[in-house]
Amino acid sequence: MDLVKNRFDNREDIIQLTPLWKGERFENGRPKVSDDILRRIRKINLEEAWGPLWHRGYTYQFEGDFKIIHPEKTIVGRAVTAVMVPKRPDLHEALLNYGHEHEGRKGFFNQWVIDSLVEDDVVVVDMFDKIFQGTYVGGNLSTAISTRTKRGGAVIWGGIRDIQQIEEIDNINVYYRGSDPTAINDVTMVGMNVPARIGKAICLPGDVVLGTPSGVIFIPAHLAEETVVQAEKSQVRDIFGFIRLKEGVYSTAQIDASWTVSLWQDFTNWFNQAEEAAEYQHLTWDKEIEAAHKLEEEGPANDVRL
Repeated sequence: MDLVKNRFDNREDIIQLTPLWKGERFENGRPKVSDDILRRIRKINLEEAWGPLWHRGYTYQFEGDFKIIHPEKTIVGRAVTAVMVPKRPDLHEALLNYGHEHEGRKGFFNQWVIDSLVEDDVVVVDMFDKIFQGTYVGGNLSTAISTRTKRGGAVIWGGIRDIQQIEEIDNINVYYRGSDPTAINDVTMVGMNVPARIGKAICLPGDVVLGTPSGVIFIPAHLAEETVVQAEKSQVRDIFGFIRLKEGVYSTAQIDASWTVSLWQDFTNWFNQAEEAAEYQHLTWDKEIEAAHKLEEEGPANDVRL
């Protein structure tokens, strides 16, 4: 009887770790946030993603202390995680041999992870900030990431090599801590698609990775749609607010405070007709308008929109 049939990338473990996700999953159990949500997240900025998470208690989702191969580019994709530790010979041999003999994996631990990637994936690796002999990818594996993910990349709390080669790869981005010419060595993978600590942040398999010039935020899969909806609502309200401020219709205090029913009426009339709001037409405002009516019924308050 094989008690550890899926020692790495274990479906039951992944499902157990992500119980709040109710949508589609990959065969290995990893949450599969829809392509449409990924497309919409590509249009929001880091602060717009950070706010909804912070206010729900997810306060350790951002890390900004990286070097970036393409600082001008943003990446969005589904996390495939790996956790590495310093090499201990007995543990190292046991896990490496198990992967080879029982799971049919080829090469070294980092190759196992990259061989599993599919379109729109992002590799997220806790390399315990190792750079010397901690170079998780170089030119060849970055090319493999490019081929498999199409527009994904890697977030590595550790090192990389072959930077000049990686810089030539246009369709991915790589976030890393440092570079070194040495090859990866003296490390062991103890988990694949398990929780990974990246600096001050935590990432679970299937999280949406949003990599920006400011750093990386890991959006829990079950909050991805809610996060992008709130970000889009903030964007379109800001567009409306800028227009009305330029027109002199409202003061900044009125725009920044909780909106009155009349202001909401003005906004929804504009929202349903304005060309600037066309790409946001999938949004609804019933809850916000209901809250405004309730607020007016209860009397004035000093609430300020976050």
